[in-house]
This record gives sequence, structure tokens and C-alpha cells, in this order.
Amino acid sequence: MKFMFDSSLDWIQYTSVNVSEACAKENKLGETNVIVVGAGIVGLSVAYEALIAGANVVVVDRDPTGNKASFGNAGGIAVTEVIPASVPGVWKKVPLWMMDPLGPLALRIVHLPMLLPWLWSFARAGTDSEVRRISKALADINRRVYDDLVPLFKEVGLAGDLLRRGALTVYESENGLRNDKHEWDAKRALGVDVQELTAAQIREMEPALSPIVKNGIFTPQWSHIKDPKRVVDVLRDWVVANGGEIVRGQVDRVAPISDGAKIVLNGGREITARKIVIAAGAWSGSIARQLGDRVLIESERGYNTTIASPGVALEREVIFADRKFVATTLSVGLRIGGAAEFGGLEAAPNYARSKALVKLAKHYFPGLREEGGVEWSGHRPTTPDSLPVISRSGPSANIIYAFGHGHLGLTQGPTTGKIVGDLLLGRKPPIDLAPFSIARFSHKK
Repeated sequence: MKFMFDSSLDWIQYTSVNVSEACAKENKLGETNVIVVGAGIVGLSVAYEALIAGANVVVVDRDPTGNKASFGNAGGIAVTEVIPASVPGVWKKVPLWMMDPLGPLALRIVHLPMLLPWLWSFARAGTDSEVRRISKALADINRRVYDDLVPLFKEVGLAGDLLRRGALTVYESENGLRNDKHEWDAKRALGVDVQELTAAQIREMEPALSPIVKNGIFTPQWSHIKDPKRVVDVLRDWVVANGGEIVRGQVDRVAPISDGAKIVLNGGREITARKIVIAAGAWSGSIARQLGDRVLIESERGYNTTIASPGVALEREVIFADRKFVATTLSVGLRIGGAAEFGGLEAAPNYARSKALVKLAKHYFPGLREEGGVEWSGHRPTTPDSLPVISRSGPSANIIYAFGHGHLGLTQGPTTGKIVGDLLLGRKPPIDLAPFSIARFSHKK
């Protein structure tokens, strides 16, 4: 079965070069066609899995090579991040954060009415029992990350881009680390290697850090990549070189049909397939709701500045726990990122937040040169319980969701691709998907 496209569409077709051998193996998709909506790290990982299973694959995105969230993250493979954002007591900190207009959390007031259901669900996720449940689910998916990411990176030519050097979380006071002790103990219980360090030990690992750092935590299981944009670019190139098709188009509607599903592009053109995967990040919610699935997902806009010649260098990602930002030396420069801003998908970015992150970083890096910084902003797809949606659609088993990864899209992308591949093939996934079901939002009115 082949895809049929109107000749006026912007599309590219490539001849398959590697998937024919894969098609001969058991449990393959054969001539099944799959549409993936979204060309970020999650969507491309799904396309990778579908191609090696022998499917005909098309990836649809309004801007396939555009500057999406997959490109602008800090590069962390954050397998140790197994605690949700909503925890007991977090609401006590929120007003203080929001008093600073350039602080770690911001809300655009005009968006508040739309955000209220999400906020209510976020609050309900912050109980002890819910945090334990959510943390177990995050640990289940994160402990698979290297099993899925490393083979994918090797296959597509990215093996040398993964730097397994751990990460440092640093504090400005003894009280800061003491206040987070419960969270670190919870991570230990879930299999995270947590090593407490003195200021001297931290500066031995990262000499660029100033004396403002008093103590911290080393998490050796964390890693980072050289450049997130390169990862997405290389993976996209692999997809098209192995028979995938990339279509530039705005998806207006997705609908079930008798033997599969279809997408309707802006202008009315239709493309049908046996299976459709919705991996459109923060834009996925409108598609799910149009299909009749209730979902709570928001754009948590993040900001960063990348400085090509910063005058300082880091061996690993550093997380600044007190100030809620991170810094990583990438192949393109020092990336300083963070912030969470809730304002919807249409609000213009406030790049003063990118500048504020650089000012914060100068407290920690006395030698930092900020000239030539490139500012960036992107939409993280965030659910109130910090769990992605990896699930079949309620109205149609032929439509599968893969979105809502928040800060962990790069981390969980290849594993999500593997899980969605199992759903496409009718195999049992390696983890319990009940916590990731879209049906969970219908259960919490």
C-alpha cells in the first residue's frame, strides 16, 4: 500500500535502502502505512521504529526542519528525573517564584481562565500517594532509556554524540540541600545513584564554578548530548534515507475511517493510513480533543541563551537547584536554559527571560562572557501529572498518542518510539502503560 499525495503538496519521497531486510523478520508491519504527525524527537523516533518494522511511513509537520522544542533543550538525558513537578508543599513556593517577573515561573494573566483546569489537576497530583504512583511510572520508563536510545544512536550515526559524564546539582547553602533531602531519598529508593559532594569536590569536577556553590549532588546515570538540533537533523535524514516521506503541512483534522484513519491538511487535502500516531508536542491536545478524547496539556514555554565563546566550559550538565536553571557545554557553545512560562501557544516570547538566565549564570561563573548570545524559546508539552500520553485513542485503536513529555522529550523519545512500535505491531509493551493512558484525564473531572 502506498501513500497518494496531491502533486501540489510540498513532499519528498526517498527510496528505501535498509528496511527491506527488516521486513523479512517476524512481527513486522509489512506494507502497512503509518502517518506520524510531528517531526520532533518523539515523532521521528516513532518513524524510526515503524520503518525498521517494515512500514511505509510519512511524517507530517507544518515546519519539519523548524526550531521546535526538540532543538532547543539543554541536551540532558535526564534518566534520574523521576519525581513529578507537583509534590506536597510546592504551592507554598509558587507565589514567591511568581513575584519575580523574570523568575523561574511565570503566568500570563490573560491565559489564566484556560489554565485553571490544568492547575486544579496539577494540585491534585501533588499528594503523597499520587507522587509515589507517578514516580514509579517515571522510573519505569526512564530505566529503559539507554536500552532504546543507545542502539538508535548507533544505527543512525550518533553514537559519538552521547556523553555519559553524569550531572551535578549544586546548592548555595546547606539548607538548600537539606530541604531537598526527601526528594533525593525518594530518587535513591527508585534506583537513582545519588552522591553527596562538598564544595571542594564540586569545584574539582567543574573548576569554572564560583565559591557561591557550597555543596551538591552528583548523579552519574545522567548524560548529555553534544547538540540536540544535530540529533533531530540526523534522525530526520535517516528517516528519509530509509524510505520515509516528509510532508510539510498543517494538520487541521484527524478522523477514524473504516480500515484505519485519515488526516485532513489545511486546504482540505486528505491522506489516509492504516495507523496514525499523534506526536505533535504541545499542539497534540487540540487534535485529541477534536477526536473526543479529554486531555490536559499546556505549553510550558522554556527559554535559553547559547553563547558560542563563553570563556568557561563544563564537563557535564550542571543544575542550579536554588535558581531553577541549568547550563551545559554543547558543541555549539554554553547553553543556559530554564524557566517555566504558562501563556498558551499564541503569545509572543519574552526574551527578557533568556537575558535573565545569563545574569543568573554570571553569579556562578565569574569568567562568563555573554557577548554573542543567541536567545531561544520553545513550547514544552506539559501534563499536570508530569507523565506523557502514550496511549491508543478512545474512539479508534488505529490512532495512537505519543506526546506530553514536558522536560523529558529528548530523554524519553526513543523509548516512546519503541513502545509505540509495540502498539503498532500488537505486541505487549515492556512497561505498564496504564499510567500513561489518555483515559486518565476522563477519570478526573
